[in-house]
Amino acid sequence: MKNVMLLIALWIFSLPNLQAQEAIFRSQDLISPEMEDNKVTFRFYAPNAQKVEITGDFLPTEKIDSPMGKVDGPGKVTLIKNDKGIWEFKTETLAPELYSYSFLVDGLPALDPNNPFLIRDVASVTNIFIIGGAQADLYKVQQVPHGTVAKRWYPSEGLRMVRRLTIYTPPGYEQSTQSYPVLFLLHGAGGDEEAWMTLGRASQILDNLIAQGKAKPMIVVMPNGNVIQDGAPGEGSKGFYKPQFMIPQTMDGTYEAHFGEIIDFVEANYRVNKEKSQRAIAGLSMGGFHTLHISRFYPNAFDYVGLFSAAIMPRKDATGRVYKDIDATLEQQRDNGYQLYWIAIGETDFLYDANQEFIKKLDAMKMPYTYVETEGGHIWRNWRIYLSQFVPQLF
Repeated sequence: MKNVMLLIALWIFSLPNLQAQEAIFRSQDLISPEMEDNKVTFRFYAPNAQKVEITGDFLPTEKIDSPMGKVDGPGKVTLIKNDKGIWEFKTETLAPELYSYSFLVDGLPALDPNNPFLIRDVASVTNIFIIGGAQADLYKVQQVPHGTVAKRWYPSEGLRMVRRLTIYTPPGYEQSTQSYPVLFLLHGAGGDEEAWMTLGRASQILDNLIAQGKAKPMIVVMPNGNVIQDGAPGEGSKGFYKPQFMIPQTMDGTYEAHFGEIIDFVEANYRVNKEKSQRAIAGLSMGGFHTLHISRFYPNAFDYVGLFSAAIMPRKDATGRVYKDIDATLEQQRDNGYQLYWIAIGETDFLYDANQEFIKKLDAMKMPYTYVETEGGHIWRNWRIYLSQFVPQLF
């Protein structure tokens, strides 16, 4: 009798777990996202939900609040529920691109349990998928020779810590004895040494452009621009914590003033050509701000400069010696000469007007530059395009 009662008790106790497991297994039976003829079907199992929505950058944009004010953000649409408790939405034909998305279940954010592929942008985690073809083929892993991606730690006496950076070496680097040109590639606010690899698809872009003969083999160095961090959240000594959009000292001149330590580390540990003609620097948003000021603070260090949606704006905390005599150092950079000063921005970017003002300054001092204007705003879709357009022009 005791054994019977024990079995009944165990059965009753296990009901919630059985129901939870049933939900998991039902969910995993679904295919989401399902792609056919560049149309995508999303599915989400939530039989008790009142409303399930999807939000993603494949939908028309809408204005949303952000730390930068009103910016373009992804729209959202409601899924349709069937009699099995499965919510579904099918897109129109999508253009080739790397897309991100997430669900809202009764207003609460949720990831797609059927799609294990994720990216983190600051503190937001979303699912991703790629519609191949055209530009988006650069973002895919193709059957071409691949470079090597390493996470290295370099000593920074100026910042009083050992810091982490990401380094891409091109296909064949390990077997070669030649010296390579170097691109220093900088992230934006809220990013870190992981951003260009995960959000920017930098290694895929470099592999594919090099394989196509459109870019020269090069080393790409992706540092962490947040000077109070030794590494990305979860990768540094501070452990796991919520990433922030703006971190203290990110744009006060500290990073730029000690950037030479990164150059020294790379040149001491990799086979690089140390000539100015073989050195480039580029960055997006905050990284564009850093690029502008690093390239003029070291006015004879870089022959190629790329400003991607650069955060060119006055800042109260920009008090470091790096920001002294901006016009004079720009003139020195101009007089020293360079191969390319490349500026790109989207026509609806919230930094558009600031970039136009900077261009007027360059015009006034007769400083040569190349200007590219695209559709869209302050988004990774543009920055991946800018990288794939900038790299073929180097070296």
